[in-house]
Amino acid sequence: MAGPVRIVFLGGLGEIGRNCACIEVDDRILLIDCGLMFPDSHMPGVDIVLPDFSYLIQNKDRVEGVLLTHAHEDHAGALPYLLRDVPAPIYGSALSLKFARRRIEEAGLEGQTEFIAVRDGERRMIGPFDVEFVPVSHSVPHGFATAIHTPQGTILHTGDFKLDLTPVDGRQTDIALLGEISRRGGGVRLLLADSTNAERPGFTPSESTVGETMRRIFDDYSDKRMIIACFSSHIHRIEQVANAAMRSGRKIAFLGRSMQHNVAGARELGLLNIPVASIVDIDETPSMRPSDVCIICTGSQGEPMSALSLMAASEHKYVKVCEDDVVVLSAHAIPGNEVDVNRVIDQLHRAGAEVLHDHIAAVHVSGHASQEELKFVLSLVSPDWFVPVHGEYRHMVHHARLARQIGIADERILICEDGDALTLSDGGLDVERAAVPSGYTYVDGIVGDIGGGVLRDRRTLAAEGVVVVIVTLDARTGEILNGPEIVTRGWVYAPEAEELLDDAKIRVAESLAEAAAAGAFDFETMRRHARSSLKKFINERTRRFPIIVPVVLEA
Repeated sequence: MAGPVRIVFLGGLGEIGRNCACIEVDDRILLIDCGLMFPDSHMPGVDIVLPDFSYLIQNKDRVEGVLLTHAHEDHAGALPYLLRDVPAPIYGSALSLKFARRRIEEAGLEGQTEFIAVRDGERRMIGPFDVEFVPVSHSVPHGFATAIHTPQGTILHTGDFKLDLTPVDGRQTDIALLGEISRRGGGVRLLLADSTNAERPGFTPSESTVGETMRRIFDDYSDKRMIIACFSSHIHRIEQVANAAMRSGRKIAFLGRSMQHNVAGARELGLLNIPVASIVDIDETPSMRPSDVCIICTGSQGEPMSALSLMAASEHKYVKVCEDDVVVLSAHAIPGNEVDVNRVIDQLHRAGAEVLHDHIAAVHVSGHASQEELKFVLSLVSPDWFVPVHGEYRHMVHHARLARQIGIADERILICEDGDALTLSDGGLDVERAAVPSGYTYVDGIVGDIGGGVLRDRRTLAAEGVVVVIVTLDARTGEILNGPEIVTRGWVYAPEAEELLDDAKIRVAESLAEAAAAGAFDFETMRRHARSSLKKFINERTRRFPIIVPVVLEA
């Protein structure tokens, strides 16, 4: 009888981002990915969102290492935060490690880890884990699916993938190796597969189609300056834009810290071939003719301090957008970023630029498999058990439906969520719901800086405002010596609501006088009376519920 294998999901199920899962064999833990998530509009002031690492911190002596399926932030961006408490080696492609290393070194944590590069098709032992690295195509080079051969059979994790038959670098998803793995021994016992595009019918277009579009755009706007915004990790996209620019005789300037770093890293590894003679510094571009310039920059998601946002706001030092510019947003807006992206597009239009994006031109394709590709992989692998991963809940539900369509029995398909734990044993697959902590860890400046209570207060402040009532009392008699004074932000505009504020002061003063007459002189009681009377007044007069802060001083 073989020992059980446990799979614990810490993030990435029911959301886009925070991808993080544990595989446990012989009391050791192997982590697959360690990603972050970007905040939405309901998280004011939050910089990034991390998985809850408490389970890993409690078991840090059992962590054997971290596997990176690829270099995107939603799969690798949380590593600097994990390594503060859980030192562990990191395994991944040379490119994935190079991109991850920069942030880890910036955090001063390179001594907490070891970077171990793996190659396409390589099979290596990592403690008790027998891991095989399967090449897959995605929107960042050198992604992997991982086949983990365990005492309970093979667990196959696809990572993010698509079946691109004409990839820019010629590195296709290794369908032959996936098929071979599915035919070995007992086949694939458990498949964990990317669900991002499970709602999208058909096949995802090849990345190389974007190159054709870019060449047409450069031809159509030969007299304009070209500004192309895309993800700095999308090396294939950058390569195609650069090739179109060089074909039209333009020089290329890279703008944005991550863009410059990632381009340099990809060139060092031989993954990006752009001659030095074709690259110029951004400070040279203002003196060049528009038709001679192509700027490749960050900011496709409308990030407030990104290069493109600064250009749109006319705040960039070297690039002033005008009617001589064509701006291409070569990316799809991540859910939650639509408002910021639309704001930037509007600002660019106000500046006179022509703006092209994926809603009006074929300037972007997804890096994720669509329905027909997902069904193909499900049929090829033919797993005993299937769990959709990486996606919002609706994506996983649709992926489960695809699995049923190709003949996987309903009882062999499990839809899990963050915090769930699976146990794979001789008897089958069991699930324990909410087995480990899996809530959000919010980062605002430093890790763990804020919690859910702070976010609730921030949302209330944004929606209702804050009112501060200040009063000075005689400690012996409870008599009001000064005040009440009322200071408000976001409830009413004080210069336009003097009568309302005067009435509020009278209501607070009456309540405090009643408390004093009853012999309640302690300051906690007085603060409570000030708060409750003002809260009731505001609700009666304005039907609003701002945060109320009573300040009672002693004299």
